[in-house]
Amino acid sequence: MAAPSHALAPVSARNFRPPRFGLGGSRLGESPGPDGDAQAIATIDAAYQAGIRFFDTSPAYGVSEERLGTALQRRPRSEFLLSTKVAGADARDSVRSSMDRLGLAVDLVFIRDQDEAAYSVLNDLRRDGVIKAIGVACNDWRVLDRIVRDVELDAVLLAGQYSLLDQSATPLLDRCLARGVSVIVSGILTPQVLQTEQSSDPATIRARRISAVCERYGVSLPQAALAFPSRHSAVTSVLIAAASPAEIRADAALVRQPVPSTLWRDPELLKLVT
Repeated sequence: MAAPSHALAPVSARNFRPPRFGLGGSRLGESPGPDGDAQAIATIDAAYQAGIRFFDTSPAYGVSEERLGTALQRRPRSEFLLSTKVAGADARDSVRSSMDRLGLAVDLVFIRDQDEAAYSVLNDLRRDGVIKAIGVACNDWRVLDRIVRDVELDAVLLAGQYSLLDQSATPLLDRCLARGVSVIVSGILTPQVLQTEQSSDPATIRARRISAVCERYGVSLPQAALAFPSRHSAVTSVLIAAASPAEIRADAALVRQPVPSTLWRDPELLKLVT
């Protein structure tokens, strides 16, 4: 994204800090029909009851926006943060359509990858108070790093690339910290972390070795994986995708369990995660 002339950012922070954990809505639109509606709404309700106050969605996630809106309209609007993403060529129309589907105002809007025209529109909406914050979502930290360098953002959403198993995005996080940009990470509970794959690939083998170290401290690998990203000061939030109440309750329970600080100083773990 080339920097619009009006968008060059000062280094001072904008102080936009989403809640530490959020429910990612990518799986809320998966199941069709009334049963799918009920399951998704129950999942959102379970997340809310577990203390989650950040909800992310997208027009690309099927009927996720409609289902989130149905569940969250019953909650005090001041209690939670809501984000979505722009879709299509007209960012203003995309934001308006998302708000119509949600039946709620949106706080944070993400641009997908590089879209200078969308940024200009969202910058106007932020200036006018229609939205509170602008972000960019991408699964390539290098793309985000270039954008953070050039334009005034409130947040980035990074899928993968900063986790217990992969810290390749550390330069992006360092830049975001310097510029006051909140980093939201997703894609933390991978098959390797959940140990659902019986594979001999190096990443899976390393995950098992990390798990063995964690177990010596009474910590499960998913628990450590959820806690790890926030150890970098730029990371404000971790998004967790879930498709059932049981799943989000289990993840929320992991979040509430403290991780001993001694684990992070374990010499064997340090060798495995750096």
